Amino acid sequence: MSHITLITGSTLGGAEYVADHLAELLEDDNHTTETINRAELSDTPIAGYWLVVCSTHGAGELPDNIQPFMAELATNQADLSQLKYGVIGLGDSSYDTFCAAAKIIDQQLTKQGAQRIGEPLHIDMSQHPVPEDPAENWLTTWKTHLDD
Repeated sequence: MSHITLITGSTLGGAEYVADHLAELLEDDNHTTETINRAELSDTPIAGYWLVVCSTHGAGELPDNIQPFMAELATNQADLSQLKYGVIGLGDSSYDTFCAAAKIIDQQLTKQGAQRIGEPLHIDMSQHPVPEDPAENWLTTWKTHLDD
């Protein structure tokens, strides 16, 4: 089975809860996981699989806990060609910056050569107060893209 590194960008903890729930489900399917809530490039594998779960902060910004990691990725221009990833964004569709942080991450990973597997999931917290539910449904399809 596959090893998946879950990376969170969270201000109030919602993305962390979603990542923890998905990690449990992946482990139930015999995958191994590691969840990183304050990622550092030197401690994060740049090959294999990432599942990034990120909320949007302020006026479309990355949450504080993932900003240094994304800045380091961009500055170092790390070669991510051996990386496959999925991305889940949490936001509120009443804002014009709905899931902007997840979109920023998706663009940066692709720019650096990573291959996105599956479609991104953008969870509207105004419609889904329990974001784990749509994330769980999405994961069912996303897992089919993993090389076992």
